[in-house]
Amino acid sequence: MKSFNKTLLAVAVALASSQTLASGFQLNSQSATGMGRAFAGDAVIADNASVLSRNPAAMALFDKDAISFGLTYADITVDVKDVNFAGGAYDLGSIDDAGSSKVIPNIFYIHPIDDKLAVGFAAFSNFGTGTDASSLSKNLPAGSPAPYDLLGETEVTTVNFNASVSYRINDMFSIGAGLDAVYGEGRLTRNMGTTPLVDVDADGWAFGGIVGATVELDKDNRFGISYRFSPTVNVKGDINTITTKDLSAVGLGSKTMLATSFDSLDVPLADIFQVAGFHQITPKFALHYTAQYTQWGNFDQITAKDGVATIMPGQTGAGTQLQAGDVALKEYQWKDSWLFSLGGTYTINEQFTVRAGYMHDQGVVDEISSISFPDSDRNWYTAGMSYHINPQNTLDFGIAYIKGQEVHLIENSALTGRVNAITESSGMYYSVQYSYQF
Repeated sequence: MKSFNKTLLAVAVALASSQTLASGFQLNSQSATGMGRAFAGDAVIADNASVLSRNPAAMALFDKDAISFGLTYADITVDVKDVNFAGGAYDLGSIDDAGSSKVIPNIFYIHPIDDKLAVGFAAFSNFGTGTDASSLSKNLPAGSPAPYDLLGETEVTTVNFNASVSYRINDMFSIGAGLDAVYGEGRLTRNMGTTPLVDVDADGWAFGGIVGATVELDKDNRFGISYRFSPTVNVKGDINTITTKDLSAVGLGSKTMLATSFDSLDVPLADIFQVAGFHQITPKFALHYTAQYTQWGNFDQITAKDGVATIMPGQTGAGTQLQAGDVALKEYQWKDSWLFSLGGTYTINEQFTVRAGYMHDQGVVDEISSISFPDSDRNWYTAGMSYHINPQNTLDFGIAYIKGQEVHLIENSALTGRVNAITESSGMYYSVQYSYQF
């Protein structure tokens, strides 16, 4: 037994913070209106308070208090097929759906103080999903080897609390800035029979920020730009692993089994830059678009901090504690990625507005792939509708179908060597939202 590959552990804790990828998806769920137009132009459209999640400067476009709150149901499917190792000698079979579903709430409030200054507050989730690949190991006869270090259950939930301020410089330019306080919690287990190889229950806070600007050429044409600063997150909790290490140099065994506990994990996250445009082409039809650049190239590895290892029973020196220090649990070497979306909005009458959009979202996995992270390029196909009850009250609905590419991958298990698999991700998002302008 060698040091166990902590792929899913690292992913689980990495996701416990700012906007990121989950089971091959960049989770966009901040509003039903955004969902319906594939989030095209969301940094500047400002048709309700949810614009606060994309660009604080866009609060300057409001002259009245506004509140929005809603729910998104994310039904994510992760198919893992033809999993085998030892050159195909062992076949683990397939899982039709290793993903899970989540209900993701959000709330936004914008308060213009005067014709120059506005403040806003928001709470929304940037990630909420889970995967479970543990059933693959049950397809083998008892006593057969299996890549237990790659298979198991992962559950992560995050909440982003934001406070922002905007300032209108003149009729054309506005600027804004905000503080993000992100709370994340994650649970992960990896078991080999009754032996827990990885057992994690961690949570923590991280603080980042966002700055933005808007440019209004006229009432029908405007642009928005924003940059979100993502921190390195230190997540604390019960972080326990079992590894094997050669300690013969200090008079112990060459394959000494160690139970190691870490105080925390350091997770570097990606900064996000986006630019958006909105154009009212006719009195009834508007065109809008977004380009977003995410610096996932900064996400190189997960570092476990201040580890203490204990020699397990039945071995020479059992019970002896050793300082493990800081350990790089997993290297990723992800690449920076782009997201492009295009949408249109059509006003039928005073009561009904419809919208649709398309998004292409590039995957971040480069040369190092993972069964636990079936990432790929994704295409979003979306539609939505608004029902304006009256000038102050609006109900919004959005739906999205997301399709990822099929990926043939090889991942190395510390227990079985090379593991081959085919993974594919897809999903349906359903979103509803209520907005009120005072």
